[in-house]
Amino acid sequence: MTYFLTYPKLRVAALVLVFLATHVLWGQNNEEASEMSLIKTHEDKELVWGPCPPFMPEGCTIAVLHGDPAKANVDVFFKVPANYEIPPHWHTSAERMILVSGELHVTYEGEKEQIMKTGSYAYGPSEKPHKAKCGPKDPCVLFIAFEKPLDAFPMVVKE
Repeated sequence: MTYFLTYPKLRVAALVLVFLATHVLWGQNNEEASEMSLIKTHEDKELVWGPCPPFMPEGCTIAVLHGDPAKANVDVFFKVPANYEIPPHWHTSAERMILVSGELHVTYEGEKEQIMKTGSYAYGPSEKPHKAKCGPKDPCVLFIAFEKPLDAFPMVVKE
C-alpha cells in the first residue's frame, strides 16, 4: 500500500483504468437499457410463426420472440398440435424452457420420461439427445431460451 501512495503516476494510472472500466461497462449496460422492452403471449396475433426444421413432422411451428436465430441468446415459442411426436434430436445449445400450454412428455437420453405441465420449467443440456410427445388434449407451446444460435439435429433411430 505504501508503494502505491508514494508514486503519484501509479495512482493516476489506476484511476484512469478504473474510470475507463466503469465507462465501458456503463456504456454496455446503457446500450442494453436503450433496447425496447417486450411482452408477448403465444396467442398474440402479430407473432410470425415459421416452419420447424425439415426432419420435424408437419404441424410444428416456431416464432422468434427476441434475438437473431443465427446468433447467441435467442428466445422462441415452439408450438406443436396435440398428440404430436417430436422426433429424437439434439441442439448445440443448452435450452431453458417453460411450457406455456398443453402437457409435454419429455425423455432425455439415459433418463426416464418426465411430464411437463403448463408452467413447468425444464433445462436441457447442450448436445443431449431427447424426444417428446404433446399430450392428447391441447396443443403444446414451449418457450425456449437458447444460449447459442438456434439449431436442431435429428438422431438416427436404430430399430
